[in-house]
Amino acid sequence: MSDSNIHQKRINGIIVGVSILGGIIVIRLFMLQIIQSSDYRDRAERQYVTPTAGSFDRGNIYFTSKDGTTVAAATIQNGFKAAINPTQVKDANQLFTALNAVSPVDQTSFLNSVNKKNDPYEEILKHLDGSQADALTQEKLPGLTLYRDKWRYYPGGALAAKAVGFVSYKNDNTLVGNYGLEQYYNDVLSRNNGQFYVNFFAEIFANIQSSVFKNSTATGDIVTSIEPSVQAQLEQTVADVKNKWSSESVGGIVMDPYTGEIIAMAQVPTFDLNNYGAEKDNGIYSNPFVQNVYEMGSIVKPLIMAAAIENNVVTPQTTYNDAGSVVVGNKTIYNFDKVGRGPGTSMQDVLNQSLNTGMIYVEQHMGKTLFKDYMINKYKLGQKTGIDLPGEVNGLMSGLNGDNDVNYSNAAFGQGIATTPINIVRGFSSLANGGYLITPHLVTAIDQEDGTIKKLDYKKEGPLLKPETLKTIDNMLVHVVDDGYHRGLKSYTVAAKTGTAQIARPNGGGYYTDRNLHSMIGFFPATSPKYVLYLYDYYPKNVLYSIQTLGDPFFSMVQFLTNYYNIPPDR
Repeated sequence: MSDSNIHQKRINGIIVGVSILGGIIVIRLFMLQIIQSSDYRDRAERQYVTPTAGSFDRGNIYFTSKDGTTVAAATIQNGFKAAINPTQVKDANQLFTALNAVSPVDQTSFLNSVNKKNDPYEEILKHLDGSQADALTQEKLPGLTLYRDKWRYYPGGALAAKAVGFVSYKNDNTLVGNYGLEQYYNDVLSRNNGQFYVNFFAEIFANIQSSVFKNSTATGDIVTSIEPSVQAQLEQTVADVKNKWSSESVGGIVMDPYTGEIIAMAQVPTFDLNNYGAEKDNGIYSNPFVQNVYEMGSIVKPLIMAAAIENNVVTPQTTYNDAGSVVVGNKTIYNFDKVGRGPGTSMQDVLNQSLNTGMIYVEQHMGKTLFKDYMINKYKLGQKTGIDLPGEVNGLMSGLNGDNDVNYSNAAFGQGIATTPINIVRGFSSLANGGYLITPHLVTAIDQEDGTIKKLDYKKEGPLLKPETLKTIDNMLVHVVDDGYHRGLKSYTVAAKTGTAQIARPNGGGYYTDRNLHSMIGFFPATSPKYVLYLYDYYPKNVLYSIQTLGDPFFSMVQFLTNYYNIPPDR
């Protein structure tokens, strides 16, 4: 090999080496200036940085507006916190005055912190914005230090609080989701705080992203079906009911009966997600739609009537002699008003006037085996729905396990058996969606960290009922609204039913004589249902019937939804 060739190869080697080194430098600069820029910018903005500054991170939760755009329900807020070193504080009064001018400080707590001379770090203020932090920095107060901070922030405050949930500390001082979607999807929303950003070039070369950085559980943001304007309207509606009737609690759900997507889920009393710690009773955080069971009363009647029609036990025109009461075993069971309608009382009359005696007639002609099969195996009122919220409980159907005639008669009008509100909403949806049991849910998609969007699929069972059965029961429920309640709407058919159930005393002590659960459930337009609407009112004061407390709110929500979504009239 000639000297010139050797020389050329050396030059080429140097060029390759310099190119590789240059490439490494470029990649490193890209990492520092682009990929990790926000983290280093945070660190550069202030020299007061905690060891964990920037480490707390968590996926976002989004609502979805009717036009498909997402609205933040839970996100990460950047800001500052103020802490003191008690040994370095020279003028406690001056320090307190300066802090209190920026954000309210409890003086007693502040002085207690100042007196902890053996503790070099005492947090005084949290969740400060940039202007507040700048104001304190300019004071140059001895013993005061400002730290970069990140925290969970809920832009809607109390909006959908019981559905969203919140983030709080566990015993091991780690932040995790508590209640609601924050808890149910904690694995999806959590982040590996010890891992920096994934190298941009790793996604290009050798598919390192999938082989090295892949998590066993996909993480990302979650997108819900909750529509913020509908949610706000429903929350105002249930709050008005509670205020008017001094109720113990009031709630409501708006759901798409075909998909199971929950558009709104509201309950009062509620709480501010950004200040959940102010609540003295932890019970306020729980979600009664999935965690409480109730004896539902007459809103169960259409499900039973549909099953009887499906099996040719009755038709809307079937009649019986309503004496106002019926003796079952050794017990006399009455209509709500103890009044009999006499011979020729039809099944349509039974629903229109919510006659308990008529439902006992239906149950007795169905027989226990068929009745139980629909309540437990087909409508599955005793089982969990599979909704994506934590703590869902089973219904209580044990009264149907034996052969007690009274238990079956009571169950025919919704007493003696109990289920969750979300379960009765699912059951009623089957009357609107072609006879299917859908899975109620709030999350429709996961916007994964790798940039892909995972659409979620949910289980659907059925059909439970034939199309002709559904047409019949839906028409009967429209007549309930038009002729029974005289509340029919001019432009829309509404299929609905109310329920007034006695509230059971705890520990099997019978029923309260002055406490009722009011409920109303329906779908609209009945000829082509868009939404199922459910309202409940727990222990309203000085009022007997659910149509009195929930009639106006129910139809007001129907009008709002038909206008808001521009639903075409069907009558």
